[in-house]
Amino acid sequence: MTVSIRVATAADIEAWSAMRAELWPEADPDELRAEALAWDATAGVALLAFDGAGRPAGMAEATLRYDYVNGTESSPVGFLEAWYVDAACRGRGIGRALIAAVEAWTREQGCTELASDALIDNAASHAAHAACGFEETERVVYFRKPLQA
Repeated sequence: MTVSIRVATAADIEAWSAMRAELWPEADPDELRAEALAWDATAGVALLAFDGAGRPAGMAEATLRYDYVNGTESSPVGFLEAWYVDAACRGRGIGRALIAAVEAWTREQGCTELASDALIDNAASHAAHAACGFEETERVVYFRKPLQA
């Protein structure tokens, strides 16, 4: 499949927001759209992938993280904040192409590592990350306890 990747612009907001809503179905779509509209291109990169017919097929968002990122050895680290490929387009190299573009951006920022995360029960995401060369570094379960005032 022919795929083209480019930086997302305001003209892409509907497609970009729709993919964000697919990635995070529990989130408020209006909030996801507002976040995309407020995206700070100086702090990260938002990329869209298009199939050979020019239809949106996937997206990736990455930022630089200066705080410690589990499993990494340097700072800053490029961090894959979001990665989505339309279900009908999976298995055609679009996810790999998006990761390659994020890797290139991360190197351009002077980073030597790209990190990511996935929910502990998201086996499909784990497999996709591994297929693109990521290695699992650790598993963490976060805890929280509300405190009385």
